[in-house]
Amino acid sequence: MLRVGIVGLPNVGKTTLFNAVTAGHAPADNYPFCTVEPNVGIVDVPDPRLDHLFELLQPPRKVPATVEFFDIAGLVEGASRGEGLGNQFLARIREVDAILHVVRCFEDPKVPHVPGLVDPARDREIVLTELALADLATVERHAEKTERAARSGDREAAAQLPLLKRVRDALGRGQPARSVAGREEEAEALRRLQLLTATPVLYVANVAEGAAGADGSPYVQALRRAVAASEPDARVLALSLTLEEQFARLDPAERAEYLALAGLTEPGLPRLVRACYALLGLITFFTFNEKEVRAWTVRRGTHAPQAGGVIHGDFERGFIRAEAIAYDEFARLGSMKAAREQGKVRSEGRDYVVEDGDVIFFRFHA
Repeated sequence: MLRVGIVGLPNVGKTTLFNAVTAGHAPADNYPFCTVEPNVGIVDVPDPRLDHLFELLQPPRKVPATVEFFDIAGLVEGASRGEGLGNQFLARIREVDAILHVVRCFEDPKVPHVPGLVDPARDREIVLTELALADLATVERHAEKTERAARSGDREAAAQLPLLKRVRDALGRGQPARSVAGREEEAEALRRLQLLTATPVLYVANVAEGAAGADGSPYVQALRRAVAASEPDARVLALSLTLEEQFARLDPAERAEYLALAGLTEPGLPRLVRACYALLGLITFFTFNEKEVRAWTVRRGTHAPQAGGVIHGDFERGFIRAEAIAYDEFARLGSMKAAREQGKVRSEGRDYVVEDGDVIFFRFHA
């Protein structure tokens, strides 16, 4: 299951975002450290393709992919030295696959802002600096041990040193560790170190209610400029989290009207999940039987046996072949029977790379 941590300074909208995506009622009072222990919620991944397959196939149940969200206590300047709830914050953030970094991009005198005036670039920098300082301490400790091992003739340690030095230099400049790793093996090495700034991040610009999705907001533009200057590949998603929280608590019948009044074509959750999937290079494939239709999540580039292993280890160990058809083709034909009759179901072997939207039936030895 994908695990996503929601982080940022106090009073920027982290718990509001958590409530919006989980339709929860976690307290979101306007004072620092309202969230001490993290709120945790499991959310179904919205996917119209799964909904359509369920309508076509009409099994007893539909099982979507899920995401686990963690609303983590607000970070303050000095967290890397244990200020505020720094130690708890840093420990929790090491456990997630991706980070939603919420940045305040709205004015509201009723909601105090801990650093003072609203300044998205400065606020982002405070969080990045604290994470980088914590990582720098980790890398320096590891580099000392690795250097000693390399001097004693350990070839693996010697091979790790150039990466550690590049990461140490980047962190010293205030750049995140994720900006350094080029190859997958380097990214994996950083994951083993559990570096905070190696975790992929999506910036969520929390805008005022009347500015939902307002990329033209000067605050959002300031955040985009700051992100582009040091993380050109990172993405900023502008959302009015107050509107999203209100939407999540509406009856389904009222939601379409609410979106229209807000000038939106869809709520924030689907956009947020799509952005997280893109950030992590994740795709979805589908399976079905007489009991259910189900969505599964794998990394882009996953081969058929390993995709089967996500369902059950026997699928990977005893893999024979995957019978696959693209979702669009399946939806057009309406059934696997029609797809087989028209020769649209492909028989794929071990080297087949699963595509987003594939509908797959796995053949395997028990």
